[in-house]
This record gives sequence, C-alpha cells and structure tokens, in this order.
Amino acid sequence: MAMALSNSVPSACIICLSASNQFYPPSSPFKSLKPPLFWPWQKVILPVLSHVYTRVQVKMGPLTVSPMGFGTWAWGNQLLWGYQPSMDSQLQQVFNLAVENGINLFDTADSYGTGRLNGQSEKLLGKFIREFQGEKRIRDEIVIATKFAAYPWRLTSGQFVQACRASRDRMQIEQIGIGQLHWSTANYAPPQELALWNGLVAMYEKGLVKAVGVSNYGPKQLVKIHDYLKARGVPLCSAQVQFSLLSMGEDQMEIKNICDSLDIRLISYSPLGLGMLTGKYTPARLPQGPRGLLFKQILPGLKPLLVSLREIAEKRCKTIPQVAVNWCICKGTIPIPGVKTVKQAEENLGALGWRLSSSELLQLDYAAQESPQRMIQNIFQTNVLEETERLWGHKLKKTEIVGAEFYQLKEPGDSLNPAYANREKKREGWSNM
Repeated sequence: MAMALSNSVPSACIICLSASNQFYPPSSPFKSLKPPLFWPWQKVILPVLSHVYTRVQVKMGPLTVSPMGFGTWAWGNQLLWGYQPSMDSQLQQVFNLAVENGINLFDTADSYGTGRLNGQSEKLLGKFIREFQGEKRIRDEIVIATKFAAYPWRLTSGQFVQACRASRDRMQIEQIGIGQLHWSTANYAPPQELALWNGLVAMYEKGLVKAVGVSNYGPKQLVKIHDYLKARGVPLCSAQVQFSLLSMGEDQMEIKNICDSLDIRLISYSPLGLGMLTGKYTPARLPQGPRGLLFKQILPGLKPLLVSLREIAEKRCKTIPQVAVNWCICKGTIPIPGVKTVKQAEENLGALGWRLSSSELLQLDYAAQESPQRMIQNIFQTNVLEETERLWGHKLKKTEIVGAEFYQLKEPGDSLNPAYANREKKREGWSNM
C-alpha cells in the first residue's frame, strides 16, 4: 500500500515498505532490522518515481540469485586489502548482515588469500555458512561462486577437477553453486585452454558444481567456450568481467551483447573501480600500497564522472557508491562489490530497492565518456600487455604473466618463486609434475 508523502518530507528521500508494513527511513541501520529491509521479492515504495517497484530474484542458469552479490577478494588478501585474521569476526557480521537482508550470492576464488593464507576466502565463507544462525531455508539458498586459477601446473582436466574438490573441501560443502574458470590462457598458453574447458565439463558431469561460468574472457573466447560447452550438454551460466562506469570499453559492451544473446548472465566485478568510484579518494588523498599507484594515474581524469555521481547521489539521498552500483544493476548485470566492514555492507545494500531513471543513466554514461581515463583491463581478458608493462615499468616476462592474476598479486616475488609454485603443487597433489 503506497502512502503519499507529506510536505514536510523531502521528495528526494526514499522510504521502504517491508513485508510487515513497517516504514524504515534511509538512516535506519540495516543490522537492527527485523524482518530484513527487503527481500528480492518484496515491494519498495519509490516516491521519487511515483510507482511501486517490484524487485524479483534473478535467474542464472539453474540458479536463482539476488540482483547483487558480494565479492570476497579482500578476505585473506594482505597485499592489496590489508587483511588480518583479527578481521574475521567483523567479516562474519558482514556475511550475516548480507544474508539477513536478502543477499545469497557470494563470489570467491581458490587463489584469494596471500601466501600462507591462500584459500582463506573460501575457508571463511564455508565457516560463516555453517555458523549462520538464521533459518535453514535461507542458508540452503546461499550460492557460492568460486573461481579456479589457471596455474601453469594445472595442465589436465583432472587437475581442474582436483582443484574443484579442494575448494569444496575448504568450504566443507557438498556442492559448489558455480564453478568458474578464473581466466583464459589463450593469450600466453593456448594448449592449456582446452584442459580448462574439459575441466569445467568434468566437474559439471560429476555433480561437483550446479553450474559453470567463466571470468576474464574476451568476446571471441566467450563465444568459443559457450559453443564448446553447449555441444557437450553443459550450459554456460555466467561470465564475469570488469564492468563499471570506469570500464565501458568496446570489449565490455560486446561481451554484454553476447551474454544477452546467448542467455549468459553477466557478473560485473570491480563495480566501484577498486574504490575509485567511492568518492573517498582524490589525487591528494590516495590509498596505501599498490592501489595508490593506479589511483594516481587514473583519478585526475575522473572529475566529470565523480561530479555527476555526487549530483545524482545528493538528489536521491544516496551515496556515490550506491549510485555507481545501481548503474550496473540497471545495465542488466549482477554487480559483486567487495565488502570488508559492516559499514560497507550497509552502504552496498542501499544500492538495492530502487532504480536510476533513464535520464540519470544517460547523464552517467555521458560523464563516463567525457572522463579521459579508464580502468586498465585484466591482462587475461584482452590484449593489454603494453598498457600493463607501462604501469609496471618493465617488459613482462612470461613467468610474470602466467604466475600472477592482474591486480591480484600474491606476496612480492611469490609468482616468480619456484618454492611457492612447488608448495602449491604439493598441496594439490601434483608434486611429481
């Protein structure tokens, strides 16, 4: 039941109606809400748009997921995100808050975690699922999408199946929601690519995963693997790509069109551009570590975009990150912003339950085009070796390309260290390779 706003209420502010007919102002903390602020099937009153918007769950192959998921790259990554085990209790609060408010999609990878913490993200997710105190039905609907790294010692389909089993064991779950290839090796090791594809087929046929997907695949390779899997009776459920207002290149648009035509759900990672679209940073105020080097190059050219984001956010009584994430949703993708704190989770949840207008979308699209800088794309997705070498300041060796996923370096030197590779191979049972 929609209710008219009185003259004393600013018309730009949004009030949400829960299933229990209780009103909650935008300032109300998520963690205190019982029942949740919204479930994907609930109705939300949008006074600004003067209509009732019904948010439905999203179909992803055989799965039903929330219109936004949460990424867990930071859960174990010390180099880029400053993870420490002392953060685990807050991460569990983040997980509980998300699930209690309708989020059931969590993205992870077997390579998330640095050094001795490799696989930590998967371990934490499994632990949080087991210890979740809510309804069993809600817990059972959680979908874990994990990615398997194309390490140079994973050369056969059997080795990828073993990697899948190892992830399942770390999480202590019977079946993984979506098993994904983390990146394509077509740019540097074409013969390994077929083993990746056959590995997906095998883990699907063995029932280790409910669905399969890919990450960091360019347009041509995406079509190829879709056709290859389809011929073997394995539907390609999802494709992850860096997709945001900072990543609107021709490749992204082509991949989006391919996904739409082939019934593949596009998952947009880094919807906030590693934090550049949060509004927190300026050329004079940069994050610590490797991200600061990247921000220093790109942030000065983002003024038109950040000005538009702030203008729309203020008009909507939203934050800049909420507007940026909502843009991804309005483009028909499932964003998976990363979360480390309860505050970040609350803010990301505020991106749901409303939609940008067509004029606001056009304004943001234009502002993004007017901003001269773009995010550097993943090295495995497109031919960006020259740009990557410019950023790193030296000619990349093949071992560097093979051993480190772009923006996800392990401890300094790990990717080139034979001892690291041998330790990982032994952990997976391939020490005699």
